[in-house]
Amino acid sequence: MAETLEVRIGEALKAQAHTLALGESCTGGLLGHRITQIPGSSEYFLGGVVAYAYEAKERLLGVQHRTLYEHGAVSRETAVEMARGARLAFGADYGLSVTGIAGPAGGLPDKPVGLTWIAVSSRRGEWSEEHVWKGDRQANKEQSAEAALALLLRVLEDKA
Repeated sequence: MAETLEVRIGEALKAQAHTLALGESCTGGLLGHRITQIPGSSEYFLGGVVAYAYEAKERLLGVQHRTLYEHGAVSRETAVEMARGARLAFGADYGLSVTGIAGPAGGLPDKPVGLTWIAVSSRRGEWSEEHVWKGDRQANKEQSAEAALALLLRVLEDKA
């Protein structure tokens, strides 16, 4: 049986003696749930913030007001600032973020339901990816969390 992304991430973080913090929006804590399902995750997981509102993204994750109003909550720019903000707020080595439109409503022509941006921030760089899922709300949240964990693992393994 293949190891889950969460297990592999935990092993990589422990091997590197690094830590992780999260900034979540559309996944509503699903990333934190998955990370903390692994026994011993307290060795590398420092915490996370579920920031749904613009004000929460600004106050808790340090997302710039201008970024939100020029690019929107669901954008590469916001995802990167969320990941960076989570990393800095918790003093972690890595910050992982996800922001998106889970649906079924809320989409626009240029930002459809299912649009998700994920990002990783570390002292050595920042990475981001865009996805557009076609599922219902639950499926979009699950796919977003899976994609975010996959990006983090690629970064940890220097494959991003």
